[in-house]
Amino acid sequence: MAENTPPVADMVDLSLEEVRALTLSVLRKAGLTEAQAAPVAETITLCERDGRASHGLLRLPGCVMTIESANFNLQAEPEVAEPSAAVVRVDAGFGYSLPAFERGLPLLEEKAKALGVAVLAINNCFHFSALWPEVETLARRGLAALAMTPSHAWVAPFGGIKPVLGTNPLAFGWPRADKNPYVFDFATSAMARSDIAMAGTKGETLPEGCGLDAQGNPSTVPAEVLAGAMTTFGGHKGTALSTMIELLAGPLIGDMTSRDSMEFDAGEKAAPCHGELIVAFDPALLGGDDPTLNEARAEALFAAFTDQGARLPSQQRYQTRARTQDTGVSIPRALYDRITELGGERATQA
Repeated sequence: MAENTPPVADMVDLSLEEVRALTLSVLRKAGLTEAQAAPVAETITLCERDGRASHGLLRLPGCVMTIESANFNLQAEPEVAEPSAAVVRVDAGFGYSLPAFERGLPLLEEKAKALGVAVLAINNCFHFSALWPEVETLARRGLAALAMTPSHAWVAPFGGIKPVLGTNPLAFGWPRADKNPYVFDFATSAMARSDIAMAGTKGETLPEGCGLDAQGNPSTVPAEVLAGAMTTFGGHKGTALSTMIELLAGPLIGDMTSRDSMEFDAGEKAAPCHGELIVAFDPALLGGDDPTLNEARAEALFAAFTDQGARLPSQQRYQTRARTQDTGVSIPRALYDRITELGGERATQA
């Protein structure tokens, strides 16, 4: 048995449909409308399906805290605008980002395929979710896509000791004919905040270079880093990328930076509230007259990885997905009990 893996007796087996039902029941009890609850439950289910526990059911108690915060709009209804031929803007109305993405997706796809490139700007959204489901959705529609968001100011810039930047994730998707899309999604911090929290729960220490304590000293203790400051990956390079995301997914689209989001939260400890930028590209339009040649070039690049034994990003997720579609997933009983205490619908076999 792997180190820190809970004993089998301490795990609860759930089908994917039970994960979805459990999530929906909690969100409904917390007061979320069906239009808000359904996409949130779907994304949590997708993360459990793909073995990404840090963005799955583990996020549900935090979702409830966000829903109960003073700034969250339980009746939020995304409003779509078209400022130009290439731009879609969706005001999430201080609800979750996911319903806003759903609402803007058809127009984003239509504009990208008509013009070659289009932008979706989501404003005034609470955001807790991974970005890869969004870029994968676009890639499965034949579009390459970039997605990015700020978060809360938890991360110190390279050479600094005080939080200024967010974890600022960046995701990219590339369509592949008859294959799963090429997708990556990573934080520009040295480690995702959820992974730091999970390490603390398991009693683990962090790798060197992930964070600082409240006095600005390097630390490998999760609780000290969460109370102090995280660091960017790759030193000054990660800081530059994180700053780019702050600007592109903040002031560029008329929304908050991570520092603004933290100030807006005012101690509520809700999910970050800010904007999201998604850029979609149509390879069929931008690639010229020979899409077959372009596709072959991309596939040759991917083969150069796999032929030497290197793993492509998301490959592990796809392998896990193929298994859990039939077997379902297992979650720690302590998490399951916590969720059912929030009003989750208990599974029959649990």
